[in-house]
Amino acid sequence: MASPKTAQVIGGGIIGLNVALALQERGLAVVIVDQEAEIPSASWGNAGHIATEQVEPLASWASVRSLPSRLYALGGAAAFPPRAIGAWLPFGLRLVASSRPARFAKGKAAMTALLAEALPAWRRRVANLGKAELLKEEGHIVLWESDASARAGRAAWQRTDTGTAPWRDLSATEGAALQGRCTTTIAGGIRFQGSASIADPTDLLNAMRWKFEASGGTFEHKVATAVTPARADIRIICAGIASGELMESFGHSTPMIAERGYHIQTTEKAWGAGLPPLVFEDRSVVVTQFRSALRATSLVEFALAGDPPDPRKWRRLIDHARTIGLPFDEGSDKWMGARPTLPDYLPAIGRSDRVPNLFYAFGHQHLGLTTGPITGELLAALATGEAPSVDLRPFSLQRFER
Repeated sequence: MASPKTAQVIGGGIIGLNVALALQERGLAVVIVDQEAEIPSASWGNAGHIATEQVEPLASWASVRSLPSRLYALGGAAAFPPRAIGAWLPFGLRLVASSRPARFAKGKAAMTALLAEALPAWRRRVANLGKAELLKEEGHIVLWESDASARAGRAAWQRTDTGTAPWRDLSATEGAALQGRCTTTIAGGIRFQGSASIADPTDLLNAMRWKFEASGGTFEHKVATAVTPARADIRIICAGIASGELMESFGHSTPMIAERGYHIQTTEKAWGAGLPPLVFEDRSVVVTQFRSALRATSLVEFALAGDPPDPRKWRRLIDHARTIGLPFDEGSDKWMGARPTLPDYLPAIGRSDRVPNLFYAFGHQHLGLTTGPITGELLAALATGEAPSVDLRPFSLQRFER
């Protein structure tokens, strides 16, 4: 393929924007095709956590074994709405197959290589934006609310490979300071190093969009389909959950599900001041103090992307927040969005073997924010004929087509 000069990126979330910016840095003229949605995507609605510690794919025997204790009906965070059984049952069977030790080991090796490059790529991205202050390299904290859960949780993390993000026990001073902010008991905790967070998701996305347009990029605000004219040398599908239908129209198998998350948010700016993201692991709740707001996120709801949100999920999240001592109430802002998730919990990054000049980057599940910049760099290298710095073969869609 001749060196491309123009590119069409379908999708303007965290992955699409990073791909577009990386292509611009290689001299390409780029158009982003993206529908203006009423509800912001998971690129905005997440916890802002750059989770470099998540090198072990969630498709694992450990996840499968622990599922009964994590069911929403029993007070946990994993919800399987009956109306969506046609989506989550076949997805679940594929997830179990992907959890076999050999496949898990391969997935872990692939994610270890990818996540080792995630934070360095973030440093390059914010430097390119001229917004180094958007990246907070302060790690994150995991907390437990009983002695039993603290013992079990700490033991579980000791058994877990966390890649480039080691952890240590909270000091007595740190624990006491956190207890002073919470109404629930803080029985124990650990603090990770080598992970990071974003100072504010709105500011980040605005900075990326501004940089893209300032560098000559243009947006086309419309729904992309398989017949949307490319008018470019290469086309890259980065449309999150909508990528599945697009890729299938080009003949690819994409067994993706909408793994939906919920958050509540208030304009409170003081409660979590000076703190990194806090994971209340007993509740599967992550609390992050952004510049503009305090946000609490939770839930993994395996559903259809177009289904209406379930208000019970927000009510439970508010109940958790009140128990913790967070300043949320029924009037807090509420959001629900879909994480694009493939059954092996690896993203899809690569080049189509069916359509000339078609590339893709989607399915990043909980790690879209974490891996956005490195995905952009790898895809831009691949699309311009260079060897990516990370082996992309484990992320090819061909793994679902064998």
